[in-house]
Amino acid sequence: MTYSTQLNVSLKVTQKQILTPGLVQMVSVLALNKLELKDMINQEMVENPILEELSEQELDAPPSPEEMAAAEEHRAEVGDREGLEPDGQDPFEEIDFGSFFEEYLDPGYRSPAAEVIEKPSFENFLSSPTTLADHLLWQLSLEAAPAQISEAAESIIGNLNEDGFLTASIEEIAEIGQHQRADVEAALKLVQDFDPAGVAARDLRECLLIQLRGIGMDRSCAGQIVSEHLQLLQNKQHKDLARLLNRPPADVELAVDLIRRLDPRPGQRYNKTEPRLVEPDVYFRKVGEYRCGLCNDTHVYEITLDEDDLPQLRLNPGYRCLLDRTVSAREVRNYIKERYNSAIQLIKNIEQRKQTILKVCHSIMLRQQDFLDFGIDLLKPMMIKEVAEEVGVHPSTVSRAVANKYSHTPQGVYELRFFFSEAVNGPMGGGTSLLTLKRRVKKMIGEEDPAHPLTDEQIARILQSQGIQVTRRTVAKYREDMKVPSTHQRRIKP
Repeated sequence: MTYSTQLNVSLKVTQKQILTPGLVQMVSVLALNKLELKDMINQEMVENPILEELSEQELDAPPSPEEMAAAEEHRAEVGDREGLEPDGQDPFEEIDFGSFFEEYLDPGYRSPAAEVIEKPSFENFLSSPTTLADHLLWQLSLEAAPAQISEAAESIIGNLNEDGFLTASIEEIAEIGQHQRADVEAALKLVQDFDPAGVAARDLRECLLIQLRGIGMDRSCAGQIVSEHLQLLQNKQHKDLARLLNRPPADVELAVDLIRRLDPRPGQRYNKTEPRLVEPDVYFRKVGEYRCGLCNDTHVYEITLDEDDLPQLRLNPGYRCLLDRTVSAREVRNYIKERYNSAIQLIKNIEQRKQTILKVCHSIMLRQQDFLDFGIDLLKPMMIKEVAEEVGVHPSTVSRAVANKYSHTPQGVYELRFFFSEAVNGPMGGGTSLLTLKRRVKKMIGEEDPAHPLTDEQIARILQSQGIQVTRRTVAKYREDMKVPSTHQRRIKP
């Protein structure tokens, strides 16, 4: 039996989109807000010696391009002729050779002046916020519980959500952690006695009962309401509660007042999100009629990019002498050339970011002038795709341009993404944004009669009479998105 093999050589032409490092940086820079861009520029100045920041004198009176070119050429000639740094000083004078030699001296022969007392960092005195898990594990460490129960308790603590509720069943914890069911049940009782009260509950009813038990009120009227009639409590049916419990209405009101003072989310006090520092990137200022530089038309609002405290970059011309073959080795020349290219690319990308954001905000200003004049009720629907076509870029570019960036307007500070919202169907709804419609629904509910709240069907009919075609199901979805209770839960019986 013989085998034959045959090798074939073929050519195949394919197209692939390859992102160059410069393009990747341009996309990244565009998505940064002002604070993030400032950190990025400072980091680049540390890593790239070619980049330097303009001084305050140069910012106040920036030289012309001809003056900058002449000065750079003169400094380069001086460096090539004298072998010195562009400022005429010997570069070796800036090096502290003493500090280098001191590193290699024996400690016994080191001069007293060279001794440096290392001081503790200020960061060592700063304490990080305690999480819910840290707080519970600390309490667990103080308990003299058997090892198997402590291990089960750690598994329970690891399965708590941000509100402090247990998200896994006893069976799941026992199976995953290879614990005995009895150990998990004992561990659960142990953790439920920890602070904050109500932690490790499996639902709201158990959470409230744990807190009532802690103050000795679990067998009172309040405990009976939580244990047996929590739904009536949520629906504010206090008269029905008094009738079912055979209690005076005054007792029920006192019990309800006690329940209101309980914490339905005990874990949140240890999982509070830190306040986020917001600094507007763009300012919409009403300055009267002026000639726009982007479209050459006359507008009322001027758009400016906030560049205060943002380092203004330039290239350090002192390194150009190192590009001369008679001065530097090839490795040095290649490094300097690479750093120059990287610095130029960064400056171009920062300017490209500025122009893209200004163009996008100019399109927003043209479409949302009624909002800028009168407020949120006149916010018009606007899609990212429409703005992208107007600006002449890809929709993803617009999405990055408005990401995590805020604008200062006459109506307050808003995220740039806030201006983008889809339109609502209907003859009158075409000019109504989804956000405005939700506000209208919430306003209707806020002005309703508490004894006879509006149903989703009634709200839908009112909107339809105004020319906005929405269904009952759509209204219910908007109401749930805004965390507004249902009609039954909003009703308050007289």
